[in-house]
Amino acid sequence: MRADGPLRVVLAEDSVLLREGLVGLLDRGGHEVVAAVGDAVALVEAVEEHAPDIVVTDVRMPPGFQDEGLHAAVRLRERRPGLPVLVLSQYVQRTYAAELLDSGDGTAVGYLLKDRVGQVVEFLDALGEVAAGGTVVDPEVVRQLLRRRRDPLQRLTPREREVLALIAEGRSNGSIARELVVSEAAVGKHIGSILGKLDLPQTDETHRRVLAVLAFLRA
Repeated sequence: MRADGPLRVVLAEDSVLLREGLVGLLDRGGHEVVAAVGDAVALVEAVEEHAPDIVVTDVRMPPGFQDEGLHAAVRLRERRPGLPVLVLSQYVQRTYAAELLDSGDGTAVGYLLKDRVGQVVEFLDALGEVAAGGTVVDPEVVRQLLRRRRDPLQRLTPREREVLALIAEGRSNGSIARELVVSEAAVGKHIGSILGKLDLPQTDETHRRVLAVLAFLRA
C-alpha cells in the first residue's frame, strides 16, 4: 500500500544544502513542502500550524545535535496518533529505529539512511509507503541487524529470516515473492509461520507484520 497522490510535507533538516535539495526532490515528485525548517522546535511548530500529510525529519538537529529530531517526531506522534513520519539518519542506529517504531502502533513510520535520498525512486516510494500507513526500514539497517541475530528469531528458519528481513524493508508479498523467486502462496505460508513462532497477538495481519518488524529490531 502506498499513497500515490500529492502529499503536503513538513521537512526538518539543519543542513541548508540538503534541505534545499530535499525540497527540490519532493517538488519534482509532485509533493508540496508546506514548511522547511532547521531545528526540532520549529518542526513541532510547523506541524501544529500546517497539519501535514507526512513529516520528513533528520535525527540530529540543533541545539545539541543528538537526537532532537527523532524525539520531536515521537512527541508529535503522541499528540497526533497516526501522523506519518519518515526519519533520515546519517548512520545506522538500531535504538533510533526501534524508538520510532515503538511510537504509536508502529505504523506510518519509516527510518532511512540519508544515502537513500540519492536513490530518488526508492526514497519517493518509501515516502508514499509511510504516508499510506506502511512501515519502512532501510535495507542497510536490516542487513546489519541480521549479522547479530538473537532470540526470539533463532526459532525461525533461514528462509523465514529472509522473509522477515524483506518485510522489515516494507516489501509487499508480491515483491518478496519476486525477490526470492517463489510463489506468493509460499510467501504467505512463511509469513504465517513467522507470526506463529514469534507468538504475536491475534490481530489483523497488517498490525502483526508491524509487530514482527519490532521483534526483528529489538532482537
